[in-house]
Amino acid sequence: MKLHSAWLAFVTLPFLRVFAVPAPSHHDCAHVVKERVEPPRNWVPLGPAPADHILELRIGLPQPNFHLLEEALYQVSDPYHDRYGVHYSKEAVEEMVAPHPTSVTAVEEWLETYGIGESDLTRSSAGDWVKIRVPIALAEEMLHTTYSIWAHTLDGDLVVRTTSYSLPQYLHPHIELIQPTTMFARLKGMKSTLHWPDHDEEVTYFSQAKAVPTLTQALGSIQVDPSCTQTITLSCLRQLYNATGYNSSATNGNVLGITGYLEQYLNIQDLQQFYALYRPDAVNSTFAYVSINGGQNSQNISEAGPEADLDSQYAWGLTYPTGGIFYSTGGSPPINLSAHTPTNTNEPYAEWIDYVLNQTNPPQTISTSYGDDEQTVPQSYAVRVCNDLAQLGARGVSLLFSSGDFGVGDGNPNPANQTCLTNDGRNLTRFIPDFPASCPFVTTVGGTIGVPETAVFFSGGGFSNYFPRPSYQDSAVTGYLSKLPPGLYEGLYNPNGRAYPDVSALAYNFSIVNQGKLGKIGGTSASGPTFAAIVSLLNDARLSSGLPVLGFLNPLLYTKGIAGLTDITMGHNPGCGTQGFNATTGWDPVTGLGTPNFGMLKDIILSTT
Repeated sequence: MKLHSAWLAFVTLPFLRVFAVPAPSHHDCAHVVKERVEPPRNWVPLGPAPADHILELRIGLPQPNFHLLEEALYQVSDPYHDRYGVHYSKEAVEEMVAPHPTSVTAVEEWLETYGIGESDLTRSSAGDWVKIRVPIALAEEMLHTTYSIWAHTLDGDLVVRTTSYSLPQYLHPHIELIQPTTMFARLKGMKSTLHWPDHDEEVTYFSQAKAVPTLTQALGSIQVDPSCTQTITLSCLRQLYNATGYNSSATNGNVLGITGYLEQYLNIQDLQQFYALYRPDAVNSTFAYVSINGGQNSQNISEAGPEADLDSQYAWGLTYPTGGIFYSTGGSPPINLSAHTPTNTNEPYAEWIDYVLNQTNPPQTISTSYGDDEQTVPQSYAVRVCNDLAQLGARGVSLLFSSGDFGVGDGNPNPANQTCLTNDGRNLTRFIPDFPASCPFVTTVGGTIGVPETAVFFSGGGFSNYFPRPSYQDSAVTGYLSKLPPGLYEGLYNPNGRAYPDVSALAYNFSIVNQGKLGKIGGTSASGPTFAAIVSLLNDARLSSGLPVLGFLNPLLYTKGIAGLTDITMGHNPGCGTQGFNATTGWDPVTGLGTPNFGMLKDIILSTT
């Protein structure tokens, strides 16, 4: 498609100096398809995208020395390595992922042929991402493609996307990917259940703690109150995970971050009422709020988000007085607006990564309860985002992600309605892994239920189709696979893929305050921040002992850390018309290595220097 002169005469936009094409030589270069996808199921095109709709294109430049970063990450994360805990600075990490100068020059010259100069660019801190704002008409000219408005047949959400784009052949070695183009992902919060048996009961705000019942139920050497079999509270988690009596510091610089997306607002009134009920010493405490990409945090009680309330109440309730940060990131992949007038079609997760990577001192622990079906995320984009997360790990950040709430299924909460078909045009029946849960550079948290714990039926788990199995989990995963009956689920999963979850925690019947009322909620949205809180307490213990924080956890968890985890051996995660995988002795793709024993983990990490 050519940019017509009538379009040039009509449009005057402040973010580009000119739209003229001064150097036809690059335009005449043969364009070759860079990426092509099959439209995922349930997405249908409505028609051409409006020519004046603005896209913020993210151009990923190759990271030729990423292998050096990966090597460095594993060195500082391996408890048996001499460099364990010697994390890298922001500047050192950026140097390892910086693009080659020839790629920078090639991309700059290409953009200049479309009148896009340096003042029109936004670069990531490492220079490996370049962002530009252009109208659809210009994006189509640059990428030799056609954008359409696509609607999701299940809920009517709209998104502006294309199924393929092309670049001049000489640019292929210098541009790894461009989005939004072929990405149809639908970022979602990990919630399988939301129960409000007491939702007609107003929460009474009071300053006195409820009486803690006598501990009577024995689980080996751990005593847990019998009420915890029906309702999970902060006290239940502290008892079950052997954290009772540990007091974190308010002055050692430890911070626990929580991410929020999709207009999930963290309500301060709800948080304070929860503290009054279950953590009275935290009443009137505050947290830092960071808005990214226009993210909001409305305090209208009717807009209080159960996801954000759950994450904050349990993560910070378990770790108080450790500092807290809530990141509210605006935007979402599909925008539900009137037809042909979408105003924001960018995927918000990348905006959060950009922001955090640009911070000199990010939180030592960050919990995320969002993700998507791996197959709806183009592999090039998934790999790049995963590599960005590795940067945070090398800098000493522990990243915890919920594993998903649909077992091995495709995101439909009714297992009977799960289709579990591939989106590659072949429509093969396969288990559907989640991303970023499948990224090998994060710690993924599955779910359990009950006291004593068994695997909860919705615990997401399985094997990535994008990422190969990392060496740190070779022994654990091959041990599990060797115990599977021959031929079981053959062809439904990738036995050589990155396996998840890594660990687990309780994920059902959590008592929260939402919109001023008390109720119960469940999902790996509960287990993720719970395990993150335990990690934050471990970081607190190391900081208070003069030791560096833990950073990327998995090499530790799969070695020395196993002794501080309680193996979960019962339950399964059904989906796709199957019973899914079984929990069993050792690692399994339902509960991972097991649930945390804070006291034992603390002893391990304090003896690991």
